[in-house]
Amino acid sequence: MIDLYTWPTSNGHKVHIMLEECGLPFKAHPIVIGKGEQFQPSFLKISPNNKTPAMIDRDGPGGREISVFESGAILFYLAEKAGRFFPTEPMKRHDTMQWLMFQMSTVGPYLGQAHYFYKYGPDHFDRDKLDVGINRYVRQANRIYNVMDLHLADRAWFAAGEYTIADMAIFPWVRMPAFHGVEIDEYPNVKRWRDKIATRPAVLRAMEVLKEHNRFTKHTDEEWEIQFGSIQYQRR
Repeated sequence: MIDLYTWPTSNGHKVHIMLEECGLPFKAHPIVIGKGEQFQPSFLKISPNNKTPAMIDRDGPGGREISVFESGAILFYLAEKAGRFFPTEPMKRHDTMQWLMFQMSTVGPYLGQAHYFYKYGPDHFDRDKLDVGINRYVRQANRIYNVMDLHLADRAWFAAGEYTIADMAIFPWVRMPAFHGVEIDEYPNVKRWRDKIATRPAVLRAMEVLKEHNRFTKHTDEEWEIQFGSIQYQRR
């Protein structure tokens, strides 16, 4: 059994998708980031960077318990455990790895910043104080969507000619392009790819994991301080 400590964010969803696709038994334990549960000592033991998701596999290598943090590392671990969605043929494997790293180094960080400045920031700051950040990250978001759209122009999947952990990692980040200042119809290949993945039964199940905690309202001042303010940056 895998105990997954998670939240319904893009990084959480990509692990939920992998678990559902592989049919691995898991129990999702919500880490309520708006309440600061990610800073609890018990969670920091398995996720020292205080980010979700993190997991404990009670039946790890050699039957020993193992904990893993960082969503990309979790995807690698689960792929090796299940023997699925991460090709063994060297050329395909390296192709998959580079596109997963593209998500980890570019898609997640830049779209996350676009989300912060464009979607969340105006609820808490005067918009004119955010213009530099909005302009920078909305432009970056559109640049990244363009990179993906060109890449997908003549292929069905991101890597290896098949559905892999690279697709699972990128998909949750492009579910709500309007939050990044992106008009998805300008990127038809990304839209086609995204909509195809969205219909997979395992993905539909994954989107239900902790769905009751999805956010559709403005952050309270307390939540903002915990997630983006001084509490986030306290030394622990």
